[in-house]
Amino acid sequence: MAIKTGGGFLNEINVTPFVDVMLVLLIIFMVTAPLMTQGVEVDLPTTRTVKNLPQDSEHLVLSIRGDGIMFLDEYQVAEEDLEGHLTRLVAGQKKQLFLRADAAVPYGTVVRVMGEIKAAGIDRLGIVAEETRDLNKQGQKK
Repeated sequence: MAIKTGGGFLNEINVTPFVDVMLVLLIIFMVTAPLMTQGVEVDLPTTRTVKNLPQDSEHLVLSIRGDGIMFLDEYQVAEEDLEGHLTRLVAGQKKQLFLRADAAVPYGTVVRVMGEIKAAGIDRLGIVAEETRDLNKQGQKK
């Protein structure tokens, strides 16, 4: 189908507006994509052997920040409600759970949370840590 102009027919499609819109959408996607993958900021402890966290949607991550606040994925959860959420979201849906605890979190808090995880009926728990970089004998980074 051609469009009649003053002197004749225009039989070409102007793709410039289409390209402009696509470039704007591409820029928006490139800016927002890294923001969607960020989780709760946690200073993870280090260890020698580390496996990457799976990228599928068949797992949930329980994060404990240094101030003791807990998050199930990116949603804040109170410790007294933790068992119910874990039973419903993890054990009930047969998902795997990973625990990300800040290095500053007291050991007693981590053990208490692991007890809640066990009480929710979750037998398999992954622990998230960072790989040890070049450490000297005192355990300090060079």
